[in-house]
Amino acid sequence: MKPRVEIRYCSLCRWLLRSAWLAQEILSTFTDEVGEVALIPGEKGQFQILVDGQLIWCRVLDEGFPEAKEIKQRLRDHIAPQFDLGHSERKS
Repeated sequence: MKPRVEIRYCSLCRWLLRSAWLAQEILSTFTDEVGEVALIPGEKGQFQILVDGQLIWCRVLDEGFPEAKEIKQRLRDHIAPQFDLGHSERKS
């Protein structure tokens, strides 16, 4: 079974577009590795990304919003360590 990614966002803060953009980035990069990306309206000020229930990004803990590159790297490290991200790869 392929992993489920959840993007929990604050609808009061109007973070739906940011969430949808990241969902598109995830789905276009991990076409065969991810089963679904769910956009879930959450609590006030919330912006979190989870993979199969495991937190990989939190706006509060990580002090801000992620770049697509950072999310792709964290997601790759979690679900497909051998996956080559090409230009989004970490610099050595």
